[in-house]
Amino acid sequence: MNWNQIKGNWTQFQGKVKEQWGDLTDNEITEIEGHRDQLVGRIQERYGIAREEAERQVNSWERSLA
Repeated sequence: MNWNQIKGNWTQFQGKVKEQWGDLTDNEITEIEGHRDQLVGRIQERYGIAREEAERQVNSWERSLA
């Protein structure tokens, strides 16, 4: 699955994002609107991790959807 598919179906993926990163609020997930860089940034901020680690988590999550 590529990111364009995720972005195009963001409302369907919001629940999966919440399952993976439960500390993100519903409002934050809605505001991200499928923008990958915003998701990475929110994960980085919320969990206090390096951007590289947030990128790794998103990459892993994206691969798990395929």
